[in-house]
Amino acid sequence: MEKLRVGIIGIGNMGSAHCANLTDKKIPDMTLTAVCDINPKRLEWAEKKYPDVQRFATSDELFAAHVCDVIIVATPHYDHPRLVIEGLQKGYHMMCEKPAGVYTKAVEEMNAVAEKSDKMFGIMFNQRTNPAYIEMKHIVESGQLGAIKRTNWIITDWYRSQAYYDSGNWRATWNGEGGGVLLNQCPHNLDLWQWICGMPVKVQAHLHFGKWHHIEVEDDVTAYVEYANGATGVFITSTADAPGDNRFEVLGTKGKLVCEGNKLTFYRNVVDERDFCFGNTGGFAALKYDTIEYNYTGSEWGEQHVGVLKAFAGAILRGEKPIADGKEGINGLTLSNAMHLSAWLGRAVDLPLDADLYLAELNKRRASSKKKEEKEAVVLDTTGSYGNK
Repeated sequence: MEKLRVGIIGIGNMGSAHCANLTDKKIPDMTLTAVCDINPKRLEWAEKKYPDVQRFATSDELFAAHVCDVIIVATPHYDHPRLVIEGLQKGYHMMCEKPAGVYTKAVEEMNAVAEKSDKMFGIMFNQRTNPAYIEMKHIVESGQLGAIKRTNWIITDWYRSQAYYDSGNWRATWNGEGGGVLLNQCPHNLDLWQWICGMPVKVQAHLHFGKWHHIEVEDDVTAYVEYANGATGVFITSTADAPGDNRFEVLGTKGKLVCEGNKLTFYRNVVDERDFCFGNTGGFAALKYDTIEYNYTGSEWGEQHVGVLKAFAGAILRGEKPIADGKEGINGLTLSNAMHLSAWLGRAVDLPLDADLYLAELNKRRASSKKKEEKEAVVLDTTGSYGNK
């Protein structure tokens, strides 16, 4: 097989970005052969833009045509598990846009099918290609940071205007999207948080729903977590802060990592803080540390979506390691679901998550979700963003 033939289901914001990357030949092992969208106007756009690419009005038609080896799912969130499951069962390699789904129960079903399939399943966690986050993971896993004591991430540079939420009738509704900033913008951050620091065992969150925008779902979040070793963490996000911040800190017994503005700084203690605490005889002694700075000028973002697809192709064709196995998509979604559930119940929730309770609470909100006025969906400009979904 010279090149993998790729089809895309959903050619809105992210789907059209994948079209551009593939047709610009940024992924040498892949070529775009088909697109699928239920919106006739998007298919008309594709016919003009990519006349040599086959077009399909339904996923069933695309699956039946067998003109692809790989299918990218870039539809609204609720459809992700169903389409991935159907694709795997029909013999396609499947790449899923984030999030893996809206609720973990559906993603568990998807992962069970993927486990039995002989096809590759990946998820578009493109921020795992960011060299700063790769370095953070290496430092933590290598033991250079010692035992984690505290994690903090304030990620509020996801600013969105009301026009963004008005750009599609599925956006920012419980029945159409299934959540707000946690489910749309923050899957990348929630994935990275657990990828680098591990999963917590307890989550308590305070969410504000439609605080800053005319929407049903959350646009302001403050969450507290506890880890099995006693470490704690805080996660803060919003789509209304201007200017926003993106500062990720991981404190360990051997120092502290701070990632901000794509600059990573390692404040490395000269000795382990626990040893210093109980071994030093000075009551006001300060622990000394060295400062190590990592700068990624010119390559601060990594290859992003292109890198994920390159690695996915390499995994299929040559047995290489993918950036993110699709089954890993459940971890960040578990954190998102736990934060929602904690806010709805007004108490802390333990992990593993009670998936049935979460789905029951979500369905209550879906039942009362207001249907937005039908109108033409707007494909937003995605240039200059690594995840402007």
